[in-house]
Amino acid sequence: MATEGTPGAFYTGTYRNVFRELGYSDADIAARIEDTWHQLFEGDEETRIYYEAEPDMGYLLDTGNLDVRTEGMSYGMMMAVQLDRRDVFDRIWRWTRKYMYMTEGENAGYFAWSCDPDGTRRSNGPAPDGEEFFAMALLFASHRWGDGAEPLDYGRQARQLLRDCLHKGENGDGHSMWNPDNKLIKFIPNCEFSDPSYHLPHFYELFALWADPADRAFWREAAAASRAYLHKSCHPRTGLAPEYAFYDGTPNDERGYGKFFSDSYRVAANLGLDWEWFRADPWQCEAAERIQAFFADKEPADYRRYTIAGEPFDELSLHPVGLLATNAAASLAASGPAAEATVRRFWNTPVRTGVRRYYDNCLYLFAMLALSGRYRIWKPETQDTGE
Repeated sequence: MATEGTPGAFYTGTYRNVFRELGYSDADIAARIEDTWHQLFEGDEETRIYYEAEPDMGYLLDTGNLDVRTEGMSYGMMMAVQLDRRDVFDRIWRWTRKYMYMTEGENAGYFAWSCDPDGTRRSNGPAPDGEEFFAMALLFASHRWGDGAEPLDYGRQARQLLRDCLHKGENGDGHSMWNPDNKLIKFIPNCEFSDPSYHLPHFYELFALWADPADRAFWREAAAASRAYLHKSCHPRTGLAPEYAFYDGTPNDERGYGKFFSDSYRVAANLGLDWEWFRADPWQCEAAERIQAFFADKEPADYRRYTIAGEPFDELSLHPVGLLATNAAASLAASGPAAEATVRRFWNTPVRTGVRRYYDNCLYLFAMLALSGRYRIWKPETQDTGE
């Protein structure tokens, strides 16, 4: 773990390679990342989650639910920009714009969170975790590759999306994705509670640089608000967060999602990446270590649903490989024997196969990128004015 006074990668341009620190060779690390990409995007039906469609499109399939989700599509775009696969990035974005983008109704300007593989919408509602990942991936693409013709004018598309996320509803035309008063992201636009795993202060710090100039102060405040919110929603002893939580951080179990389960797993990885990029909140190191300590004596085959205080239920985790991956990614902030053991256990775990593989393997590849120093901030050559 870096010391509190050490600047984050945003300032230094240097990213930790935790795998190398633990003795794995650069050649083995590079081969592992390439193999993981190959299995998810080009592999056989036991591992792949990406499929090409039409001449110039592609989608990521939630193999457990047989639908295409903004979560997976935005994740695929982030994976592609990090690994310099513009061909895949553009295919995913074209599919997203053609089938998921909504132009009418109260959600115009957002993306339908779930579609069938043929593009038919299952829902006309959006999920804000997809929008924030779309915006960040598009900005990185703009900076890494440059903008093309619409819809591949990445920077403009990202700024328009962020504009809609904040200002929709001001004219009675729908609902924003962030609460304008407390600056917290909502679970869905027309509700007033949150999902701790949606909170990505490391993204908001960058939106504060590259979104519309008029909105940049909001994004700076949102980064601070989200870091403070995680203090409230992560249990003080276990570090575990619920899937849904009220704005005061307490678990929201009104729909049965006030426990530590699938969405919650992402919190650990988010803590690690925010610390790696910005090192703005030393508490994140403590929280990451609490999470790893809680799981230190548990085998992935016995991961379960838990209260945030750590009380287990009979129900086993649907995504144990994904949970292991996010706990390993927390080692960007954590230190000590549990951090090392978690990373080594992750290294020795293959990608998941079979029906439930989609969510696990998305989190798996992100952890591979983060722990190898290849989950990076792509900056513009000159400061983007947002015009």
